[in-house]
Amino acid sequence: MYKLNSKTKNQESRIILGIDPGIADTGFGVIQKNRQDNLKCLAYGSIKTKAGIKLERRLELLHLELDEIIKKYKPDLISVEELFFCNNIKTALVVGQARGVVMLTAQLNKIQIIEFTPLQIKQAVSSYGKANKKQVQQMVKLILNLETIPKPDDAADALAAAICGSNNGHIIKNN
Repeated sequence: MYKLNSKTKNQESRIILGIDPGIADTGFGVIQKNRQDNLKCLAYGSIKTKAGIKLERRLELLHLELDEIIKKYKPDLISVEELFFCNNIKTALVVGQARGVVMLTAQLNKIQIIEFTPLQIKQAVSSYGKANKKQVQQMVKLILNLETIPKPDDAADALAAAICGSNNGHIIKNN
C-alpha cells in the first residue's frame, strides 16, 4: 500500500474509496474531496490473494483487508467498477464473487456504494469514454497532482473510480 497522507478528515470534506475488484488483485484508492471540490490522494494500493489458495479463503482475505482499509480511512462513499467482460465466464464469475465481497463489506460498515461502468469512469477522468489505460493513468496522476503514475494498474483504476465517485453529487450516509 502506498500512503500519501494520514491526516484525519474534517467535516468539510468527504472521503471516497474507489475499488477495482478482482480475485488476484483488488485495486483500491482513497481520495479526499474538500468543499472547494479539490481532490487529494490519501492512499492507494492492491489487495492481493495468492493463486492456489481455496476461493473461499481468498474472498475472506479480501474482506478482512478491505475492512481494515475502511476502518482506517472511514470513507463516506465506496465507488466500485462494474463487471464488464464476459469473454471467460469462469473469470467473470470469480470477479463477480469478489465484487460481492466488496459490496457486503461496504454494507456491513454502513457505507453507501455507487457503481460505474468502465466507460463512465474513463469519461470522468479523461472526458473520453474510450480512453486507453495509459491516458486514464496519466489523467489520474494529473487530477490528483501525483508525482508518478500510480502502480499497480489496479490501484490507478481504483483511483479513477474514486474520482468518478467524487463527481457524483449525492454522497449521503443513509444506510
